[in-house]
Amino acid sequence: MSYILIVGAKSDIAKAVAREYANSGYNIYLAGRKIDTLDAFAKDLTIRYQIEAKLVELDILNFKSHQEIYNSLDKKPVGVITAVGYLGNQELAQKDFNEAKRIIDTNYTGVVSLLNIVANDFEERKEGFIVGISSVAGDRGRKSNYIYGSAKAALTTYLSGLRNRLSSVNVKVLTVKPGFVDTQMTKDLDLPKKLTATPKEVAKDIFNAQQKGKDILYTKWFWRYIMLIIKTIPEWKFKNMSI
Repeated sequence: MSYILIVGAKSDIAKAVAREYANSGYNIYLAGRKIDTLDAFAKDLTIRYQIEAKLVELDILNFKSHQEIYNSLDKKPVGVITAVGYLGNQELAQKDFNEAKRIIDTNYTGVVSLLNIVANDFEERKEGFIVGISSVAGDRGRKSNYIYGSAKAALTTYLSGLRNRLSSVNVKVLTVKPGFVDTQMTKDLDLPKKLTATPKEVAKDIFNAQQKGKDILYTKWFWRYIMLIIKTIPEWKFKNMSI
């Protein structure tokens, strides 16, 4: 069976996505920093779903290593899913560019570095799919997280261009825009329960959307309409709001 490469594999969403694809018979590459900590998880996937799950040490911020790591994969994946995310500290990022750069490079620059390599391979093979997890935060800048949001906005635009580039060679690109999700990254935030998804719900939405060849996915579904309303608020009014 074919392999799926999941980048940022230690995140809660990535683990849920891995279970979804493993349950459908795909072999899994789990990629991330200090990936040995997922050894037990990989073994559980192997036993529970009767597939192969392999660990790949990959630092999304070590751009120079990405080509070598991708080349080292025994079997090239038929799909790549990037679940890399770093919310960071907005107030710190406003004062310390190192924090701003970490937010931008983790959520955007590093992902571009890796997906450029993947896209070149898929384009040559004329097959494959790419799933990039962006965020509704990229749909409009807000003072509470606009550096994170700007990185996700850039990723959304990049994925749109990639989709346009690769559509003629049978390579699908799915942009995923989650709203609130109950994960370790958001554990310190007071999220409204009715608007908050579980990683399992997001993973099921991603799998179904990818299998159907969709281009853009808002998850949960109602975020498409929430963000449509937010984007239509005039700037003269929006700039004085706290949402």
